[in-house]
Amino acid sequence: MRRSRSWIWHRSARGRAASSASLTLLGLVAAATERIRVGTGAVQVGQHTSASIVAALGTVDALHPGRLDLGLGRSGHRRTQYGAATTTAKGGRPVLDAVVGRTQVRDGVVVPPPFDPRRVLDRSEFLASLEALQQPGARSLDFADQVAEITALLDGTYTTSDGVALHAVPGEGIDAELWIFGSSAGESAELAGRLGLPFAAAYHVAPGTALDAVAAYRAAFRPSRVLAAPYVIVSADVVVAADDDTARRHASTYGHWVHSVRSGAGAGEYLDPATAAPLTDDHFRLVEDRLTAQIVGSPATVVERLDALRRVSDADELLVTTITHAHADRLESHRLPAGAWGLRASLAA
Repeated sequence: MRRSRSWIWHRSARGRAASSASLTLLGLVAAATERIRVGTGAVQVGQHTSASIVAALGTVDALHPGRLDLGLGRSGHRRTQYGAATTTAKGGRPVLDAVVGRTQVRDGVVVPPPFDPRRVLDRSEFLASLEALQQPGARSLDFADQVAEITALLDGTYTTSDGVALHAVPGEGIDAELWIFGSSAGESAELAGRLGLPFAAAYHVAPGTALDAVAAYRAAFRPSRVLAAPYVIVSADVVVAADDDTARRHASTYGHWVHSVRSGAGAGEYLDPATAAPLTDDHFRLVEDRLTAQIVGSPATVVERLDALRRVSDADELLVTTITHAHADRLESHRLPAGAWGLRASLAA
C-alpha cells in the first residue's frame, strides 16, 4: 500500500528539535496542504494530559477534517531513557557496563549494538529538561493507561474513577488514525500489538533495537476493529545526492547534531560541513550506532539499502527523514529517491 503521508517529526527547517510542539506543527502543516495525511511522530504523552492532546487534535481536525494521524510515544515519561533504573556511582555519575556486541548486517540492513544511554556521563541537562516539561510534582500515568484514556476520549466512552462521564469537545468522534511509536521490544511495541493498532518503529533513532521492536509488535498483535493484520512503518535517516561522495559530504556533520541531542544539550544548529571540526573520539563513541545505520549515497545506493530495510522488516511503509545544513540539499535528498522509485515529487523550494 502506498500512501501520501507527512509525519511531524523532530526536525524543523534548520535542524532544530520540534517534537515538543508537534501538535502545533500539525495544524500549521495541515493548513498549508490540502490532500496529504498529516501526523504527529510522536506526541510524548508524559508531557501532556490526555484531554489536552485530544482537544488540540480535535481543534485541528475541525479546520482540516479527516486527514490526521495521532502518533503517540512513551519517551516523555520520567522513568525512560536516563531514568531511575540507571545505576550511579558516588557523585551521581552513571556506572558504565561493558558494551557487548558488534555491528551486524542482516541481509543488507545495518544493525549496530543497542545504544547504552549510560555512556552519557553528565545527564544533568537532560534531567533538567524533563523537569521543565512537566508541572512540579506531576506524575505520569503508565503509558498503557494514558493510551486508554486518549482512546476513550476520542471514542466518547471516557469516565473518571468516580464514574463521571466526560466528553472532549472538540475531539470526540473525529476521524483520526491512532498510531503507537516505539524503538525497542518493550512496552510500546507490545501495547500496539495487543490493541491491534498500527506501529511505527524508529530505526533512525534506535537502529540497534528497532527490528526487535517490529518482531515484538507482530508477536503481540491481536486483530481489532482498526486492523485485521499488523501494519508497520519503519523510519530511516537518509541523505541522498547525485553521487555517493556528495551525499557523504552533506551528511558529515550528522554526528555532531546527534551528539548534541544525546549529550543533553538539545538539538542545536546542523553544522556546515565546510567549516565544522571533526568529531572527537569521545563524541564519535556516543553516536557511532546512528552514523553506521544512516543511509547515505546516490539514489541507487540509497534505494538498494531502503529496499533491504523494507524487506527485512516487512514494513508496509518506510518513513524517510533527512537532515542537512542546506535546505536545498534536503529537498534534493527527497526528490532523488522519489524519482528512482518512479514517484511524483512536488516539493517547494
